[in-house]
Amino acid sequence: MSGQALAQVTRPAGQLAELQELDGLLRDYLAESMAPNTIRAYRSDWAHFVTWCEGHGVSPLPAAPDTVAYYVTALSETHAPATLTRRTSAIAHAHAAAGHESPTHSLLVRKALSGIRRRQGTAPDAAAAVTVADLQAVTGAHLPAGAKGTRDRALLLVGFAGGFRRSELVGIDVDHVEFVSEGVVILLPRSKTDQEGQGRKVAIPFGAHEDTCPVRALRAWLAAAGIEDGPVFRPVNRHGQIGAARLSGRGVALVVKRYIGALGKDTAAYSGHSLRAGFCTAAARGGALSRDIMRQTGHKSEAMVQRYIRDGNAFVNNAAGVIGL
Repeated sequence: MSGQALAQVTRPAGQLAELQELDGLLRDYLAESMAPNTIRAYRSDWAHFVTWCEGHGVSPLPAAPDTVAYYVTALSETHAPATLTRRTSAIAHAHAAAGHESPTHSLLVRKALSGIRRRQGTAPDAAAAVTVADLQAVTGAHLPAGAKGTRDRALLLVGFAGGFRRSELVGIDVDHVEFVSEGVVILLPRSKTDQEGQGRKVAIPFGAHEDTCPVRALRAWLAAAGIEDGPVFRPVNRHGQIGAARLSGRGVALVVKRYIGALGKDTAAYSGHSLRAGFCTAAARGGALSRDIMRQTGHKSEAMVQRYIRDGNAFVNNAAGVIGL
């Protein structure tokens, strides 16, 4: 109920003021119920649906089930099934917020999406994994001198060893970092799978080799940059000047692509997620159990971790290795 709706009800002035105050607080809580990235995606998806409906002379709100079915069918040749599912979630959210029954619950829409998934397949377009060998090559020969090289060494090694999502990596503040005798403990106040903000701690031990030790690299970056509070990872311009703002998630992807390209690999296959994927694959190859990988990465579902384990162990006890070719 909005403040305007509250005002339409005859109540004593004191009660009305209290309800209006609660209405404002309720709006704040509703805004916090979803991650900012989800809210932005829903707004964009809803705007796209409204534009499509206007172009076809049909109502977007409330929308008829066949409208949504035609919409996802029209997009099926150019959009992945996962994107269409998110679009229908945005449509459902908009209808619920307006007090309408969602057309996405209809059998017609559900059958249309099911048919699209069956025809196109639902295998994720996963980012290629950065390997330990990649990191060794980069840190050994491709890092530039100065602040940018120092930052990039820390960014790559901490992102890899922590199994961080790029949003988690750039979200680290100095107050979240605690150096201990075994290495470093990094607090993540909130992440994609921790929308309640309970936080979790990620421990990163000292590396066996100085060039690829994430703990030494992080300490060196903070000391060289003179960062004592605020964001740990920040932009560095071509003159070596360190910004005060937080590095963006896109900035992480650009760093990964820059060095992957320097190794002669196709950068199109890599993204900011490649560090996280690389950790999971390397840990699986090293014999880590899925529960231990999940404790480091914060995965809630074992399905994705099992996929990394399969990829990491693809050549372990491989039957093709004993057929004598």
